[in-house]
Amino acid sequence: MIFRRLVPALLAITLSATPLLAHEPGTGANGGVRVDAGHYHAELVADGTPAVALYLSDGSDKPVPAEGFKANAILVVEGKAQRFPLSPAGGNRLAGTAAVAIPKGVKGAVQITAPDGSSAQAKY
Repeated sequence: MIFRRLVPALLAITLSATPLLAHEPGTGANGGVRVDAGHYHAELVADGTPAVALYLSDGSDKPVPAEGFKANAILVVEGKAQRFPLSPAGGNRLAGTAAVAIPKGVKGAVQITAPDGSSAQAKY
């Protein structure tokens, strides 16, 4: 009888704790917004200019060389989607330039393609 009540209670506790294991958006090492993107962490740095940087790291926050990666950003500025490519710019950084200034904390997504052809999406 106790077992019948205990199992559902334990299951409910376990399932309610599952979202805590996911990484929440946070501030990255370069001052941008860091989110999960597949096997990577992707930190988007926008400072109010058209220049945008994306820093890649692994699940342990170790930098991942950007060479061979490519990305496409779709960021919403004043209600309009700004689309532009990001390409390797040394180290673990991809960089691109939008047609308009991109404010800090911008919303949108970046589609990342790894050298092996696999892809991931970072949502901001």
